[in-house]
Amino acid sequence: MKVVLFCGGMGFRIRDNVQDTPKPMIVVGDRPILFHIMKYYASYGHTEFILCLGYKGHLIKEYFLGYKDALHDDFVLSDGGRTIEVLHNDIADWRITFVETGLHANIGERLKRVQPYIGDDEHFLANYADVLTDAPLPDMIERLTTRRKVASFLCVRPRYTFHVVTVDSEQQVSSIDHVSEASIWINGGYFVFSRDIFDYLRLGEDLVAQPFNRLVCDRQLLAYQHEGFWAPMDTFKDHQVIQSMYESGLRPWAVWENGQSVAAGAGTAVVASAAGA
Repeated sequence: MKVVLFCGGMGFRIRDNVQDTPKPMIVVGDRPILFHIMKYYASYGHTEFILCLGYKGHLIKEYFLGYKDALHDDFVLSDGGRTIEVLHNDIADWRITFVETGLHANIGERLKRVQPYIGDDEHFLANYADVLTDAPLPDMIERLTTRRKVASFLCVRPRYTFHVVTVDSEQQVSSIDHVSEASIWINGGYFVFSRDIFDYLRLGEDLVAQPFNRLVCDRQLLAYQHEGFWAPMDTFKDHQVIQSMYESGLRPWAVWENGQSVAAGAGTAVVASAAGA
């Protein structure tokens, strides 16, 4: 399946700490967070990407145009440096389409603008370019395709540190719980779409607000509840947390390192074939 990644936002909440770097290009370890997200999908066999560019999209283009395998992978140098044999190429089988979708466009507009690049595919994947997870992608795909719905998204617990307060009509507090313990779930991205999603998009609309409510009314929207790892990178603190995890070797989003995606990848191919994707 093709993977649409929304890379055009301005990232106001983190911009002051990263200067002019677009959020998808903020480095985690030795590579941009965008690369980690693409690697997640590629590990399950989905290697055809459509990048929706906007704010400083030229920096994303430049990164891939100048991508040097030898800087990131093992290689053999011979002939006095004239010959370089890369022993493993992460992106050899990737196909990346770069699309300028506008500086101020919202997510819905960006998705609509890349519709021609989806082609005749019955299903495709989409996601924000600043959030990591270890969610089982083949299961998410299978749930949508077997139930024949239009859209699904990853549903996760919020990671914030505040407390949720419940009050009655007299402002008497009846409960106070940490947000992680309250019965609250939020949109975590990692969308799986039928191409029918475009029938629910109207000119100028964002993705979640109006189109998703239409899907709810038609009972065409699924939520995949995930209790495992999920981490957005909205703020500088979020980046510090993710970077610390990477440096400590605790990288649950790197499903390609723990073998989680190897067995699942074959299953993904079967699901895609059965769905006619």
